[in-house]
Amino acid sequence: MLDWITNIISSFSYLGIGFLMFLENIFPPIPSELIMPLAGFTVTQGKLDLQFVILAGTLGSVLGALPWYYVGKLVGERRLREWIDKYGKWLTLSGSDIDKSKRWLNKYGKAVVFFGRLVPGIRTFISVPAGLENMPLIPFVLYSFAGSLMWTAILTYAGFLLGENFQLVEKYIGPFSGIVFASLAILLIISFIRRKRKQ
Repeated sequence: MLDWITNIISSFSYLGIGFLMFLENIFPPIPSELIMPLAGFTVTQGKLDLQFVILAGTLGSVLGALPWYYVGKLVGERRLREWIDKYGKWLTLSGSDIDKSKRWLNKYGKAVVFFGRLVPGIRTFISVPAGLENMPLIPFVLYSFAGSLMWTAILTYAGFLLGENFQLVEKYIGPFSGIVFASLAILLIISFIRRKRKQ
């Protein structure tokens, strides 16, 4: 996969980065943790500009979030579950992913779209409950853009700093994602405690 990603970036530059990040959101097994650090490494070779690399990755990521958003909005939960139960294994999806994403959205509101974009495995699927819950398109795009911008900037800059060792980003991004996940869990607990106290 690395050779394929490298060829796409080499051949199509910023458009290639945007295209790969679009695909990463449509088909989760394609890792942004490899795409953006490689693009960051390419910047060190003087072939691309750091700001435009981050922008291309962010725009591709947001565009890739829209199809899942409209799947949730237009297909409906029942038919979506039936489809996932039948074909979801090819996309590493299960019905529990929908349940988890819906719980997060209901607990945290629109901000979960922003935070969800920072957590691998959730960043793609958070678009579905946003569509299911009829979250307005403009806030969805704005929150998705902000979260995707932070995610792509972190990955790109890490690849830029590591240079030829850019593949280490994929290894070490796990702890960062764990911190984000733990922070969300803490916020959930605090929110629950406050709600109980009010009751």
